[in-house]
Amino acid sequence: MCNLYGSTREDAIQKYWRPRNSVAWPGGFVGPRKPGAFLRRANDDPSYSRELVIGRWGLIPWFSKTADIKYATNNARSEELAQKASFKLPWARGQRCIIPADWFDEPNWESGKNEWWRFRRADGDPWGLAGIWATWTDKASGEIHESYTMLTANADAHPLMRRMHKPDPKLGPDDQDKRSVISIEQADVDQWLAGTVSEALKLLKVPPVEIIAAGPSSR
Repeated sequence: MCNLYGSTREDAIQKYWRPRNSVAWPGGFVGPRKPGAFLRRANDDPSYSRELVIGRWGLIPWFSKTADIKYATNNARSEELAQKASFKLPWARGQRCIIPADWFDEPNWESGKNEWWRFRRADGDPWGLAGIWATWTDKASGEIHESYTMLTANADAHPLMRRMHKPDPKLGPDDQDKRSVISIEQADVDQWLAGTVSEALKLLKVPPVEIIAAGPSSR
């Protein structure tokens, strides 16, 4: 599960994803419950366009009594989207998003202690990570809060991502449920944002190892 990433600057987001709007966004470190940038299908466009939004990393469910929820919703297992109360409504509604990231960090425990690794794209482009979004309105004040979560997939069979995270000694090497973020490639962005749920499901895959450049981080 990812708990820190480098959000892409607005000018690079414009270059790679071409949203219809501009939002002043400097990029930089994003952690859980902090603001981050994401792209979604524009709500008010009956045809199709992309819009850039700033929201909380950690999805606020529709049933929440407060925007400041304390339990973790910054990651969501893709296999459980249709069942989990926090995520099933936005998933069913097609509220999918792209999270632009220059890098993301994961913990490597192969030495017996945590060593942070940083993951970039081998081609130098930013990642377009898969997510879902939600809009929550404070009933008392009328304030609108945008939020999003980052989707993950099982990576037990992945040659690189299976090396991340602390292993559970009670489980076998192929049953750890190691997790990875999901990359949406440029050719698949429209299918992810505007396709059916069935079409979106086909894109829920761990990034192939050949597109990843990773190593120990100086964080």
